Parts: sequence; structure tokens; C-alpha cells
Amino acid sequence: MREINVAVLTEKIRDACIEANKVLPADLEDIIRKCPGCEKTELARNVMESLAANLDAAAELSLPVCQDTGMAVIFAEIGQDVHFTGGSFEDAVNDGVARGYTEGLLRKSIVSDPLRRVNTGDNTPAVIHISIVPGEDVKITVAPKGFGSENMSRIRMFTPSATREDIIDFVVETVKIAGSNPCPPVVLGIGIGGDFEKCAILSKKALCRSVSEPNADEFYAEMEREILGRVNKLGIGPQGFGGETTALSAAIEAYPTHIAGLPVAVNVGCHVTRHISFVL
Repeated sequence: MREINVAVLTEKIRDACIEANKVLPADLEDIIRKCPGCEKTELARNVMESLAANLDAAAELSLPVCQDTGMAVIFAEIGQDVHFTGGSFEDAVNDGVARGYTEGLLRKSIVSDPLRRVNTGDNTPAVIHISIVPGEDVKITVAPKGFGSENMSRIRMFTPSATREDIIDFVVETVKIAGSNPCPPVVLGIGIGGDFEKCAILSKKALCRSVSEPNADEFYAEMEREILGRVNKLGIGPQGFGGETTALSAAIEAYPTHIAGLPVAVNVGCHVTRHISFVL
């Protein structure tokens, strides 16, 4: 049995919250920097160049890549042979988030109650998804999620008669309805299967997959390519000003489901879909 003091976890979560908000995953940044060459109009090229310049400014000034530093979403894959010492796992995670957002001077956007709307003052609590896996390692993914894009996300409980094309149409429709609201070009996470809440978690998890990594199942990899192609034909373009680049990536995560159902969730991410992982 491997022991890990939760103080180590708190420190790593603190650092990850700050870094994730200031530095995009390298492959996502690479796509953004290449996109001006995909655009046919001067306006669309200029917008994409401005998005790249924003990344440069954030790096030069050590500032967040977006003013909405998001709600902290934490995926924790905990080895079953790990024993945490020194306190509560969830308290340690939230302590790390609080320190990261306070010491990193990140915007604090969380309210303690959804209707009474009083800010907690430290961006806690985080949304924490825990899974137990074999081994004695702990993998943590920190994914700050802004709500301009989160608010554009949708879920639909299809019947089993729904086709592959019906699902693709739903994803494309979701982006069309969203328009300029999620700060396109967007990143799309799509969850298929499970039940109502499982497909939503799958869609969030899909946003944390590398944009250069297609689904390992060619059936779903082809769906990802088709979705991306159709979304980019909508013409919404960078920041909604029109153009060839409405989406940067589409990722699907699938899970077994009930014979009577076919849940599908689309989690929309903005062009700065942020996440960072570390292993303890």
C-alpha cells in the first residue's frame, strides 16, 4: 500500500490551476496558430491572428488566456493501492483550488448556492469526478471550464432507433444554435451512451482528450471527422464573424447503455479549452 500525504496533492492542484489557465495544451495552441492559413477572408484571418496574439500576450505577461478562469473540474483516477494520509482527499483538492485561484490572482466565479448567488470568494468547490483504477498511481486532470461555452452545451435522450446521422445532426445543430456565444472556434466533447448523467460526464471527459488524438475505434474516429467537417461548413467562423473555422476539434467518448435508450451529450468548449494532467 502506497501512502500519499494530501498536502502534496493540494500543492500540485494549486500549481495546475494556475498553469492550466495560462498555458494551453500544445497541440490545441498549434491548431490555433495554423488556422489563419485556413481562412479565405481577411476578416477571418485577422480574427484568428488576434486569438494567437492573445496567447502570446498571456505568455509574455503571465496572465490567463481568458478572463473567465472557469469552474475547476477535476478528474481523479486513483489507484486502488493508494492510501491518502493527513486529511480528506476532497478537502485537499478544494484547498488546492482555493490556493491556486487566490495566489494565482485568477477570477473567482463560483457562488455557494445556485439561486442565492453569493460568491464563495475562492472559486471552490470544484466539480470532482473520482474513479478507482488498478495500481498505486494517482492521475489528476485539472480542467477549468468557462461558462460562455458551458451554457451552450446540450443533452438529448434519443431512442434506440436513432441513427449515426441523427446524432451527427444533433451535434451540428447544437453548434448552429450556439452561434458566436461560445467564442468559436469551438472544441466539442461528445458523450454517447451510459445514462443521463454518464453521457454528460463522458462529454466533459472528451474535452480533456488531446485534440491530436482521434478515438481509438475507427467507427467513432470517422464520426469525429464527419462532425468536424460539417460543423466547419456552417460558416459561423472565428468569433462568429464568418469563415472556415467554426470548430477546432470534435472528440467522442462512448459507453454501454440500456436497450431502451441512447443518451447523447454535447459539451461545448471555447477555443481556449484548458486542461492539464499530472501523476503522483
